[in-house]
Amino acid sequence: MAGLATTFGSGAMTNSISEIRHSDCIFIIGSNTSENHPIIGLEVIEAVKNHGAKLIVADPRGISMTDFADIWLRLKPGTDTALINGLLNIIITEQLADFDFIQSRTEGFDEVRKMVEQYTPETVSRITGIMTEDLRSAARLYATSDKAIILYAMGITQHVGGTGNVIALANLAMATGHIGKEASGVCPLRGQNNVQGACDMGALPNVFPGYQPVDDDKTRDKFEAAWKTELPAAPGLTLVEMMHAAEAGSIRGMYIMGEEPALTDPDSLQVANALKKLDFLVIQNIFLGETGKYADVVLPGASFAEKDGTFTNTERRVQRIRQAIRPVANSRPDWKIITSISRSLGYAMPYSHPCQIMEEAAKLTPIYGGISYERLEQGGLQWPCRNLQDPGTKYLHEESFTRGRGQFTPVRYEPAGEAPDDNYPVNLTTGRNLYHWHGGSISRQSPGLNEICPEGRAEINPEQAAELGCETGDIIELYSPKGKIYARVEVSEKSPPGMVFMPFHFRESPVNQLTSDILDPVAKIPGLKICPVNLRKAKL
Repeated sequence: MAGLATTFGSGAMTNSISEIRHSDCIFIIGSNTSENHPIIGLEVIEAVKNHGAKLIVADPRGISMTDFADIWLRLKPGTDTALINGLLNIIITEQLADFDFIQSRTEGFDEVRKMVEQYTPETVSRITGIMTEDLRSAARLYATSDKAIILYAMGITQHVGGTGNVIALANLAMATGHIGKEASGVCPLRGQNNVQGACDMGALPNVFPGYQPVDDDKTRDKFEAAWKTELPAAPGLTLVEMMHAAEAGSIRGMYIMGEEPALTDPDSLQVANALKKLDFLVIQNIFLGETGKYADVVLPGASFAEKDGTFTNTERRVQRIRQAIRPVANSRPDWKIITSISRSLGYAMPYSHPCQIMEEAAKLTPIYGGISYERLEQGGLQWPCRNLQDPGTKYLHEESFTRGRGQFTPVRYEPAGEAPDDNYPVNLTTGRNLYHWHGGSISRQSPGLNEICPEGRAEINPEQAAELGCETGDIIELYSPKGKIYARVEVSEKSPPGMVFMPFHFRESPVNQLTSDILDPVAKIPGLKICPVNLRKAKL
């Protein structure tokens, strides 16, 4: 998200979910929308089937969304930046850019224009494997639509060049004027429940709540005065960096809440070693999970139905949740656990209800300034909502960007750092499926879901299956420099030759034992979508 943050702010959806059906053109890239965000997927289908929207899908796999697409750009994995730059090349060459918008609302366009000159349709076709006519058709459709919206997810960000991918999308939207108006924008689809709210409240290593930077003296002074304590001036570590530090011994204790790094982090065998090296590990979660096996102390948290609070969803909408049942056994709401520990450590947190925490957030966080539990009783509010008279913001950047003028930034395509080779000739990409979620901590507690989808299968193309001499249901061994796992095969035309797809929800086939923890140098996100592996039929 870092690329969008410079121009667009937090990296949140610029538009609302309800606007999708009113867009003339929807461009989905790096998102298996119908499986990972099924409600938004239904909005896309509604737009296409009943509102006349045109759909462009860029994805190496034949996902459900490609069945509804007017144009399917089946690119080679890891070539997203080249594709986006190529679309922009065509748009500029054919005079389809919105030069009035560029002149009045942005800066730096000439540098990007010069840079994308090298990304001709012929060059981009060689890099991505997409036919030149499909590239031209997609560029023309996106640029000439009155309202066009981009939806993207971790298929864009989970690359070593993920920041560049996001910046390239920002360039594309600004060059066509498809930003700052209804049903026309750039929408990153958040990956987990309330991850938007967690980021809003400062659960990032470089910002306080409301995306206020920790290295800004005035901002830090404000929070130090409110919290009556000295705060660090330097950003902290991201998740994978924390695991590296634990492995090296520079982090000796860790408190993990609502997360399953032992299953979902890259190079998960190294993660396990890092967790074992800690002097002290606290796990706070609803279920024990794989990570809980390494814990010295387990704190049982309460589920959404057992507590009061708010969730902020992917369209920036803050919504009330209300306690429906008493917490089971000795479990407690997360805020009560945290405040109790804080008091035991000598720092008072005198909250008696989460509404008081929201009151403090509103005072310190301008984008939440007009949000209160009283107002939320009438329905959700989308930030920015700056005062009690503000109805909230349906879409962002109507008059200006967060920084004023939108900043064009040149970004060049660089091949993936870990490309397939003779020893590891197949590209593994990981993701989610419709029936389970992330580490499976909750979804795999469901007998019904486990009956429908009991295991994680390795999806390979018939051509690959023929080479291995296997068919659907056979067991294969997948191995990389990091480790090896076993999984049943699902032979499918969804994946192209030379690619294997696996969901990462299943501890029985822990695919992240194979993946690399090499990070994007800016956003520090691991490149989970490009992982060279080898396959062979198992001899069990």
